[in-house]
Amino acid sequence: MRPVHPTPSEDRVRVGARLRASRQAQRLTIEQLASATNLTKGFISRVERDETSPSVATLVTICQVLSLPIGSLFEGAETEVVTLADAPLINMGGRGAVERMITPRGQSHVQVLRSTLQPGADGGDELYTINCDVEVVHVINGKVDVRFSDKTVSLSAGDTLTFSGHELHSWRNTGPSIAEILWTLVPAAWSGTV
Repeated sequence: MRPVHPTPSEDRVRVGARLRASRQAQRLTIEQLASATNLTKGFISRVERDETSPSVATLVTICQVLSLPIGSLFEGAETEVVTLADAPLINMGGRGAVERMITPRGQSHVQVLRSTLQPGADGGDELYTINCDVEVVHVINGKVDVRFSDKTVSLSAGDTLTFSGHELHSWRNTGPSIAEILWTLVPAAWSGTV
């Protein structure tokens, strides 16, 4: 019996989109990257569109200029499902609220919380801030008022409010029924064990 050798996958490894995203994130033009790597603009463009496969040495050079670990080009996309039933309960200090963190605990770029608010539930008597740059409130159902130091914004089902996480605020379920709210915090206000 002869040994059977593995055969390569029919799917080509595609690294172009990651290279392009890294270049664009650094605000480099194709011309600047070509100049820094001693490659042509056309070649860089074809690599980014996965129309050609660079040699290992060329790929290493491109990655060095982009300060991109070469191994990151071949990593699979990170995905993680958090079911609502398994989402950990958290306490943001509100009254009459059941709150769950529905993004993974270790996610540091963004954090999404889902709150179920009883009628009359509120964020407390004092205005507060969250340790994030941007806060987004989306009302799934019900009615919620978000109070700031100089105004109050009334939200209904389907409404979304975006504001600075550093702005003093609080909230209240002003409707006669339970309200469901999604809070998105960018970057995550905290990660790890809650």
